[in-house]
Amino acid sequence: MPTGQRQSARFYDRMSIKSVSSAKTQASSEYTQRIDRVIDYLRRNLDRPVKLAELAKVACFSEFHFHRIFSAVSGETLNNFTNRLRLEKAARLLRYSGQSLTDIALDCGFSSSATFSRAFRIGYDTSPSQFRKSGKIKKSKICKELFPEDEYGLPMSAEEKRAAFPVRLIDIPERQVAYIRVTNAFEMDKVLAALKTLIGWAKSQGIFSEGILFGMTVDDPHVTPKHLYRYEVCLASSSPFECITGMSKIKMPAMRYAVITVFGDIHKVATAWDYLYRDWLIHGPYEPQHAPALEVFLDKESALDWSHFELDLCLPVCKSAQMSTGRNG
Repeated sequence: MPTGQRQSARFYDRMSIKSVSSAKTQASSEYTQRIDRVIDYLRRNLDRPVKLAELAKVACFSEFHFHRIFSAVSGETLNNFTNRLRLEKAARLLRYSGQSLTDIALDCGFSSSATFSRAFRIGYDTSPSQFRKSGKIKKSKICKELFPEDEYGLPMSAEEKRAAFPVRLIDIPERQVAYIRVTNAFEMDKVLAALKTLIGWAKSQGIFSEGILFGMTVDDPHVTPKHLYRYEVCLASSSPFECITGMSKIKMPAMRYAVITVFGDIHKVATAWDYLYRDWLIHGPYEPQHAPALEVFLDKESALDWSHFELDLCLPVCKSAQMSTGRNG
């Protein structure tokens, strides 16, 4: 048994592991209905900024995972979708109304006519005034943003992903966690430095060998600006420990996770995450809990080598109350 698999087995000792079965048709329909509510809500509120918490509440989804779920169901990122709706509404008003450019800009949620004109030109390769005169779109760049593919993803079919990334359910008990929070975490050196510090500290405390080393995504990398994106390097331990300067402690509650084990480079990891959200989650009877996803390092001694990963990708999930109600009803 490879090192990572042995450590994974020890990590999940005494935790319940269940194979995953999915009620695909009903679950997919439920997810679609909930995202449709968001789309309808956006259409009614294009004249103002709509916050993430507001949309997540409409969909009854966790803010942690809302963007990925929206993209998985709709085929567009939330930002691209909202921008497209605003520009399409603006184009209709330019063609069929006599409103000024400023009034149209404000009705479509833009802060000024200058901001609106810039966005319209980027989207349609023509200015609002030129479109009002001609009624013709030169070239729509918005269509290129549909069905976005992660730049790191591998070209695999859904069937190939299903075969490569089996999903299992695991119940992880409550645990004490030490963590170092890294801001501007797109700078890999900063994350690796924090990871190195955490590993050295854990070894000095004598808890490294039995501890669980993992990373935790606090923000959505597809939405949060790079300089604000936060990533936490963590170690869970059943033994007592004392944190050092720059480190914090938190108690993570018991939780159920959908887990994929991945051995490979960053492309394979990104593809596995994409499958977990885009295929497994939205076609199964689960929804994500309001908690971060985890990346557990199975080979802790090689955790600083990011040319090859041995990870458990853990998405916190629970049975959807609405889906359960639908089945029982």
